[in-house]
Amino acid sequence: MDLEKIIEKITKLYDNNYHSVTKRVTYAIDESQNTLNYDLNELNLHEMKSVSNTILDIECEKIHNELEDLIAKKEAIESKLHKKREDLQQIKYEVFNAIESTMNNEDSNTLAKLHQIKLQSIDIFDILNETVESAIITTLERSKDSEASEDIEEVIKEITYEAIKEGSLSTIRTRKILSTILSSAIEISEASPNNAQTILKPTLKGMRSGLLHSIERFKARIAYMPLEAKHILIEDYDNIMEDLNQTDTLFVQVVQTQANESSEEIKKLLVELNQKMHLDLEELVTISKETANVIRTKVSNFTKTAVKKADTALKSEKAKEAKAMGIQAWGIAKEALGSALKSARNAMDKK
Repeated sequence: MDLEKIIEKITKLYDNNYHSVTKRVTYAIDESQNTLNYDLNELNLHEMKSVSNTILDIECEKIHNELEDLIAKKEAIESKLHKKREDLQQIKYEVFNAIESTMNNEDSNTLAKLHQIKLQSIDIFDILNETVESAIITTLERSKDSEASEDIEEVIKEITYEAIKEGSLSTIRTRKILSTILSSAIEISEASPNNAQTILKPTLKGMRSGLLHSIERFKARIAYMPLEAKHILIEDYDNIMEDLNQTDTLFVQVVQTQANESSEEIKKLLVELNQKMHLDLEELVTISKETANVIRTKVSNFTKTAVKKADTALKSEKAKEAKAMGIQAWGIAKEALGSALKSARNAMDKK
């Protein structure tokens, strides 16, 4: 049988007036078989696939076209959203630049406060790279050689802490922040190899301290989390616990990944520093475990409170009535199940 004739006949016979997919498909196949005198069961794989795809194309055409229209609209909306986000960030930059222009450039304390607010207000990944770069270069220029490392560590600690603290501690977000900070430090080190040790060692220490400080803050917030906010913790419990259990691994992986993408000299230095960081990461492991225990206790307390409330509710008149109805329904279901099983056994015995 000519495959093209089968496909042509199925296409002509496909009747969208039938309300069910099953009726439309079976009618087209049955009528085409009767008209062309072929047997669907005798078609080979290629022919069966062609027939199936023809029916799929006809049946799905309307929804497929609607889906393509929605995708096109979605892409247009996403493009507009992206443009609006850029406009929003630009306005924020202009506002902060205008505020800074009214300040005394020599007043480092006030400028530091403004930059902290700026870091929290502007999309973190838009500004993080330039913030790290500017902070390290400024520190190198203003600090004495003996103080540069300590100053860079403190600066990176604050940047890391400010970047992480207001958002989630998810592995993906934390990894991106740490990678962005380290990548910026590596760029400066590549441009100034003589300062690589002075830049990278305190950068890693600062990142570790900032991450540690963020987890400590998270731990404190969890300890005082009200019952009303329990759903936030309970819904994401597994993810949070998993992320906390691998903070040290995450840190090591970030350093190793960035090292692999760097020049040989910087890679060698980062690998050495990363190996020495293992001891420094013990405190990170400890605070992460403590935080996990606080969360575990908090969730347990939330659960106990919920059970007490549920127990009180079960003692109300409505609860008693519902319970009675539930027992009655269970009894009816049990009786019906027993009858069904008895009927099944009788049927099997007859066989």
